Amino acid sequence: MKEKILFVISLLFGLMFINSGLNKFFNYMPIPKNLPESMMKLMGAFMEINWLMPLIAVAEIIGGVLFIIPKFRALGAIIIFPVTVGVLLTHIIYAPSGLPIALVLLGIEIWVIIENREKYLPMIK
Repeated sequence: MKEKILFVISLLFGLMFINSGLNKFFNYMPIPKNLPESMMKLMGAFMEINWLMPLIAVAEIIGGVLFIIPKFRALGAIIIFPVTVGVLLTHIIYAPSGLPIALVLLGIEIWVIIENREKYLPMIK
């Protein structure tokens, strides 16, 4: 039962990041009108660094796909972890209204990392 719940949550988590990554390339989701001014400035600064958003998008897409596949979930979690931390920090500093979903994403990420901890041990030995 635990494996089925983890798979469904991982599927939703992975699809969310795949969608976010694809949106960075194709811009099919509109930007909310009520974003704080500081958040708009931050996004503008990110867009000035030409390579940053494509890099984040590729990490989100690859990490999201790997996160869905049980065999590669541990690798997907490591790829997506810096992005998740960035999302969390962005919402803590610039847009606290998105903090609950950022905390849920971080919780899922930590759960998957803990479930796969034995796969990470060779990296730290």
